[in-house]
Amino acid sequence: MTAAVLLPAALAGWLAWQSAGGTDGEGPAGARPGPSGAAPARTDPGTPDPKNSTRPETGTRTPENGTGKPSAPERARPRPGPLSGRTVVIDPGHNPGNFQHTAEINRKVDIGTNRKECDTTGTSTNDGYTEAAFTRDVSQRLRTLLEKQGARVEFTHDNDRPFGPCVDERARIGNSAGADAAISVHADGSAQGNRGFHVILPGAVRAGGADTGPIVGPSRELGERIAGRFVRATGSAPANYVGGGTALDVRKDLGGLNLSTVPKVFIECGNMRDSRDAALLKSPEWRQKAALGIAEGVHGFLLR
Repeated sequence: MTAAVLLPAALAGWLAWQSAGGTDGEGPAGARPGPSGAAPARTDPGTPDPKNSTRPETGTRTPENGTGKPSAPERARPRPGPLSGRTVVIDPGHNPGNFQHTAEINRKVDIGTNRKECDTTGTSTNDGYTEAAFTRDVSQRLRTLLEKQGARVEFTHDNDRPFGPCVDERARIGNSAGADAAISVHADGSAQGNRGFHVILPGAVRAGGADTGPIVGPSRELGERIAGRFVRATGSAPANYVGGGTALDVRKDLGGLNLSTVPKVFIECGNMRDSRDAALLKSPEWRQKAALGIAEGVHGFLLR
């Protein structure tokens, strides 16, 4: 089945599922308000319970290194599997430490078309569950699933730096890894009533250090496959406020896409400022489904 028919078929399946009584589960530029002032209280109602079978299996340990802080996690070697020899870069959106480093993340960097802030704090649910906490959790779950299929997985960051990285560095990490696919994990901060997920695709950009021409086509295929699988895994609808119901949105203002030389997309898994979407995003079980949908989309793209 070609990528062109994967997404419509999956969306049709979602509509049929909804009519049978199913339950659902970075938007447009400027639609990502984050918390103002100090960082939200570190209440994480979505932190997985150690006894919960959906907790991500990281296969890591963090021994003390004499500095009072854990050492970087030790990654297991990729196991044999259908994705052996393939490299996937996962980019967890934002960083929990960005709130304490506003001067650094407000520094402008070149994204090809113009200059833009190094990074942002991201958004949060109304009760303080941050986007950065959400993206790291889903990214860890996604890594586990992909490594079980034999892929080599690299993160742009994993609680191993005080802030960032900047958007241009996030792109360079994927480029330097020679990634076969890169995925940036996010959740949106739009208005109450705006629900659903969408996948952001790179637009055709050729300016400064940006030239997305070679990756526009494969990135669209990657995005279509992820969107189709995400619908099936989570039961969530395509966003009702961006993308015209297609679950796809093309952007030319994101440095992480503009500067990428490998197929790359962003996924906004839901809207943290909508109460019903927020309830899903805070659920460990739902986050596992989100990671599964993304993993299946990446798997299909790499084995196409």
